[in-house]
Amino acid sequence: MTTLELLAPARDLECGRAAIDHGADAVYIGAESFGARAAAGNSVDDIAELCRYAHRFGARVYVTVNTIIYDGELEATRQLLGQLDAAGADAILVQDMAVLGMLRGGRMAAHASTQTDNRTAEKVGWLRDIGFSRVVLARELSVSEIAAIHERVPDVELEVFVHGALCVSYSGQCYASQHCFGRSANRGECAQFCRLRFDLEDAGGRVIEPGRYFLSLKDMCRQGSLDELAEAGATSFKIEGRLKDAAYVKNVTAAYSRRLDEVIRRHPGKYRRASLGHCSYSFAPDLRKTFNRGYTTYFLEGRKADMASMDTPKAKGEFVGHVKEVRGASFTVSGLAAFANGDGLCFVADGGRLEGFRVNRADNNRLFPLRMPAGLRPGMALYRNNDQEFERVLGRQSAVRKIAITMKLEPTPTGVALTAAIDGGPSARVEAAVDHQAAMQDQRENIVRQLTKLGTTVYECSGVELPEGFDCFIPSSVLAKLRRSAVEALEQSTVAGMIPVGVRPAAVEPDAPQCGRFQYLYNVANAEAGAFYAAHGVPGVAPSFEQKPVGGALLMQCRYCIRHALGHCVRRGGTDPHWEEPLFLALPDGRRFRLEFDCSRCQMNVYAAEGSGTKGRRQP
Repeated sequence: MTTLELLAPARDLECGRAAIDHGADAVYIGAESFGARAAAGNSVDDIAELCRYAHRFGARVYVTVNTIIYDGELEATRQLLGQLDAAGADAILVQDMAVLGMLRGGRMAAHASTQTDNRTAEKVGWLRDIGFSRVVLARELSVSEIAAIHERVPDVELEVFVHGALCVSYSGQCYASQHCFGRSANRGECAQFCRLRFDLEDAGGRVIEPGRYFLSLKDMCRQGSLDELAEAGATSFKIEGRLKDAAYVKNVTAAYSRRLDEVIRRHPGKYRRASLGHCSYSFAPDLRKTFNRGYTTYFLEGRKADMASMDTPKAKGEFVGHVKEVRGASFTVSGLAAFANGDGLCFVADGGRLEGFRVNRADNNRLFPLRMPAGLRPGMALYRNNDQEFERVLGRQSAVRKIAITMKLEPTPTGVALTAAIDGGPSARVEAAVDHQAAMQDQRENIVRQLTKLGTTVYECSGVELPEGFDCFIPSSVLAKLRRSAVEALEQSTVAGMIPVGVRPAAVEPDAPQCGRFQYLYNVANAEAGAFYAAHGVPGVAPSFEQKPVGGALLMQCRYCIRHALGHCVRRGGTDPHWEEPLFLALPDGRRFRLEFDCSRCQMNVYAAEGSGTKGRRQP
């Protein structure tokens, strides 16, 4: 059977445990440094504790060391990898090829981060050949493109994003934050340039569309497409969100875990989960209640018109009804939603701006805001982006994960043996010396009671087997000791059964993918990475953009296209544009960015225009 993995984010140890408890087969987490989310670092001790917790369920822990590394950081990176190996990490997500070199010959697997720009079968095949066991594909790929990659490169694991925030640029190829604010996305410090408000100007400086969030995409949601992705050859389904809190992780992980179980039930004998256990929830997962800017499947079924959230980069949340009546300091809502004190609501005001407010008091469907929004009018659609009751439920224990086992007790020449077994998984057998003394009365009830006292362990007993006619007296203390020993041995057996993947040996030395005239797209920031590319036929790669900025730089490569989003892609049935190109995106401070529509590749490129640099600022 094909093994399918649900991969959840972990901002910290608490989020990692929550992800496992709510159904994740694996989690990815950042270490103290060199992860692509600088604000989500964790100590090696916490990662070791997460590994111990996850491995009891046969779940894995992947650590992100997926930034580019400077020469002065190479030794610290080497030491960190050694510590993560000792902590029990199962794999490392990699962008910098120097890190791949450090992993060679080791126990931990190397996963090619989406930051290595993985959008073609040629690139995926090259990554496989140089030692990666898994490749995280670009978010922009369609089901058919994923299937084509799997067909051409079937012997590498394919990981795909299924949920969360979307970067407008191909990952690893975005230099806008570094260019404008001195904060590198390739160093985990993205300043979210794509969530800023721009004017769209034509070649003559005429404003075509004023003040919109042209590069801000909706969030991805592919909950209904796991079947198609599995059929295409994807085996790991990744939830984005290493900066998100535990409530987000719980809700989204539970929603996707349930859906993945449904996929497996529909295909008996074809798929299985990558870890052990089943989850019981005290809430109904609902993706509408989790932070989102509206949802899109992105390019999964090809190019769609409604991918962007141009009016706001903020979360609207779930639709809860329309404003029915406004009266003084309160208003009523038409609809079936129930409200609670403290709920966060919002609406799209005149001019297309999103306005939010907090409910101070809810009296059924009459709401009393903390401050009455001036722009609220009858008939307006109302959204809830903070559900107090839902957050309260998720704020406490909201799931229990257990592994079902069977217990089999049988006599031995010197006593009894107890075998604890996971259905379709490992088993453990322990023995105890005891006299074969005939029981005065039936022992079955006491034996079952003692062996099923699994308490706070990760196990629950689904059945106890005894030999036909078994009538030996076994003291309760002996049964309890056998149970504890069997559980401990089963945990050890589960961890031991997790076969390390390791780094694949490099089979060939193919040509590296070419980056044209912009050699900084290789993201080479240290001598070891430069030597790696030289050994693979690309000598003298220029330094990274972070080290040596380039005038007129290509800052973004986007499959998303503003011209298409505005209805003016003539190749796809749009109307002829009414402007003179090139177009520019302009920030309020006057910095401009030239747009290039590369229709032969169906790609939009964003270039740095003159005077669009940092101007001494580090953040927006």
